[in-house]
Amino acid sequence: MARQNATVLLLGETGTGKELFAQAIHNASDRAERPFVGVNVAAVPDTLLESEFFGAAPGAYTGADRKGREGKFKIADGGTLFLDEIGDMPLQLQAKLLRALQEHEIEPLGADNIVKVNVRVIAATSADLAQRVKDGRFRSDLYYRLNVVSIALPPLRKCLADLELLCAHILDQLSESENLPRATMTPSAIAALARYDWPGNVRELRNVLERALILTDKYRLTAEDFSNFLPVSTASVAPRNGAIRPYSEAEAEFERQTLCAALDAAEGQAAEAARLLGISRANFYKKLAKAGIKSQA
Repeated sequence: MARQNATVLLLGETGTGKELFAQAIHNASDRAERPFVGVNVAAVPDTLLESEFFGAAPGAYTGADRKGREGKFKIADGGTLFLDEIGDMPLQLQAKLLRALQEHEIEPLGADNIVKVNVRVIAATSADLAQRVKDGRFRSDLYYRLNVVSIALPPLRKCLADLELLCAHILDQLSESENLPRATMTPSAIAALARYDWPGNVRELRNVLERALILTDKYRLTAEDFSNFLPVSTASVAPRNGAIRPYSEAEAEFERQTLCAALDAAEGQAAEAARLLGISRANFYKKLAKAGIKSQA
């Protein structure tokens, strides 16, 4: 999509990284040298949204700047405008946004002139826009104009295979930006975090890791470091949403937990962990590979 100019609609729960994804599309496009401007629609008061987007002529309203103000469309001219939580835009403003998208022109508040703009729009929402159209809370014509290409960003609980890599990346960031110790994760810590549902997704994961680093003086985080503030201890026992899990799935999780616990006790040494479990080293390596667990020598 970076090679195209079509409008993109990013769909995903809060904390899945929609703005990062939009920034990545912009950075890989021909517009990369021009501005990337982000606006959280839900964070701007309804009374200020029109001037926020389209600008205002001098003296357009009480308290307006004498010189007027440029709106986000004008600031993003030549680049990309990211509209986060687009589902919260008031109906009365949606018609003006639709015109800006279709005609590539805006009319500043209180102005008599039309301003041409060259802006690529990427919108994002955690709401069900199709349902909001049915409920009369979102214009169908704007929905179809925004939904040229939609990209769904999966929640963290559906891509747990990425959990270890995400933790390592976030821990590196925290050590550099927050002056926190550079730490690693034990297999038991990864297994514990994998049993949590992560309603706040990657944003919540970052907060949890930062809290764990602040509250410990260790350089290898274990499941224990998260037990006091993250409800992971019973997540593997109680079926989610009251559903009974397939036996093979429960068995695989139990085996993974056992392998992780042995590795944790052996400080990551596979040979010692195999001895603790009373199985051969070769058999232990096979089980690690099957479970997708990494270890030291």
